[in-house]
Amino acid sequence: MADGRLADPLEDELEDEESAPRLRLSRRGIVVLGVLGAAVLGVLAWVVFLSSVLDVRDVAVQGTQDQKLTADQVRGAIGGLGDGPLARVDLDDVRRRVEAIPRVAKAEVWRGWPHTLQVKVVQRKAVAAVKGEDGQFTQVDANGVSFATEAAPPQGVPVVELRLSQQAKDADGVISRPQLVQGAVTVAAGLPPGVSGRAGAVLVHSYDDIQLQLTGGATVRWGSPEQNDRKARVLVALLNQKGTNFDVSAPEAPAVSG
Repeated sequence: MADGRLADPLEDELEDEESAPRLRLSRRGIVVLGVLGAAVLGVLAWVVFLSSVLDVRDVAVQGTQDQKLTADQVRGAIGGLGDGPLARVDLDDVRRRVEAIPRVAKAEVWRGWPHTLQVKVVQRKAVAAVKGEDGQFTQVDANGVSFATEAAPPQGVPVVELRLSQQAKDADGVISRPQLVQGAVTVAAGLPPGVSGRAGAVLVHSYDDIQLQLTGGATVRWGSPEQNDRKARVLVALLNQKGTNFDVSAPEAPAVSG
């Protein structure tokens, strides 16, 4: 070096980079790249939303538990909403169609790429079967929703039957029959599994006089639909004692006899 200083390699490298020619796109090049990018996006959009390449080819149904609700019934309810490109399927509309099926309590719908519409259902479960005046049995779930009427009650489900006292009939304007039935369904829904399986019938004499008939001949005086949880716990304890008549209508003072 003329001035006697040692050359700095890093400084020389930076100077070389600054002096190197840089690649710059012309305005025309930018336009061309933009057009190509838009064309690629357009093709992708056409493939996904308009062409038959990603059409729905299958509707997969999960959650059906018996022949009362089948996958074919679910597919039939969806109908034409499940046709065409998968990306264009309105999932909310499909869900509403499926949840309109009486035996379906809830549905989830999502896209299973590339060709499958996925549907998962939660099937209603009967907690009671209400015996009507025509001898038919209407199944009711834990939320009080009636979803099926058949000639016989499901196995292992308590039958709700109105056997109203004269006093209850006279009070029909105060507490209606649908309210009495709903009270009995509330009782049935709150029974522990070990008790509900033994409860053959829930007899309604009045709002404050509901009675359970257990398999084996035992009876339970339940009283009103109030304090259900407490009455259920007390009844489980009472059933360990010998007797044929159990009274939990006043859960703070239960009784066993017979």
